[in-house]
Amino acid sequence: MAQEKMRAFKAQKRSGPCGGVTFDFSRQSVAVNHYYFYVQDPEWGPAFLKFGTYVPYPIKLCLNGHEWVKQQLRRAHVAFDSLDNGFLACGDPLRLQAICDQLGPADVQAFFDRWAARLPAPLTAIDRAAGYTHRLALQQVEVSFTQVFARPIQGRHFFEAVIRENLDLGRPDRVGLLFPHRITRRTPAPTFGYRTRVITDGVEPSLHIEYTSSHVKQYFKEQRALRTETTINNPNDFHVAKAVPHLSHLRDLGDQVNRTLLEVERVSHQCVLTQDALDRLQRPTVEAGQRTSALRFGDPRVMALFQVITGFTHLPRGFRNRDLRPQGRSPPRPTLLHGPDDL
Repeated sequence: MAQEKMRAFKAQKRSGPCGGVTFDFSRQSVAVNHYYFYVQDPEWGPAFLKFGTYVPYPIKLCLNGHEWVKQQLRRAHVAFDSLDNGFLACGDPLRLQAICDQLGPADVQAFFDRWAARLPAPLTAIDRAAGYTHRLALQQVEVSFTQVFARPIQGRHFFEAVIRENLDLGRPDRVGLLFPHRITRRTPAPTFGYRTRVITDGVEPSLHIEYTSSHVKQYFKEQRALRTETTINNPNDFHVAKAVPHLSHLRDLGDQVNRTLLEVERVSHQCVLTQDALDRLQRPTVEAGQRTSALRFGDPRVMALFQVITGFTHLPRGFRNRDLRPQGRSPPRPTLLHGPDDL
């Protein structure tokens, strides 16, 4: 049991001019007792429920989808290794993904119905028969995507490079690349404004990007995997109601944001040639039995070729060798492009 704040009905006594007394009721923040029940559910594994003891008697559920999947894998006798609240390895990856896709609103509702009937609740059977009941709503939804590295040290180096190259992802024009709704002047800004936060807890850095009431977090989990997770704190930010039947839609939306972030990072990470790629460009190759000359960066003829080719970028009919020759001259120097061999 703990005393915590909640929104509840509070009465205010008023005295009328003729001596009468009236009461006005409004919802305010009050500190009341809450009871926590930690359960081991056959379908969800470890979970907890929190009961408020004052009108309107709110109930809060905290469920972990990874634990639900683990329970299903155990029941199907599929071997797996855990990575905290994720998966490090699985004997049947396709079956694992299929089970993950099966989780839906009906499973959440079934959990609540199962334990609401067993745990002591302020609503009696008479209250429920009269139509007083609880209806579930989504207060927070977290959707994660975990990529396990065969060589963890390479994954750590990759994530550190991602942080350096994407410090501007929190800007409004960049956030709009990740989320499906365009940011306008009417879009509510995050509490502390648009920003990219890099938080270092000891030696474990994490990247945070905020959008209205929601945010995306990325970190290297237990030195083994890159974890990308989107937390939706208010479904209304995406024009979605909070009803539990919309859980599947919010999960798809969160997965889309996670994958879009990874795609943006992949593009930015591969925009610079590595030393190996640069070396390969400067060595001749053989394609279909035909030798192709190398591109020696810094060579005057190679640089002249690049210069004239870019000048013909927008010609729909293309260009010929004789069109390149005049462009390859740099008076009073001699011609830099000599003929077909330079093409």
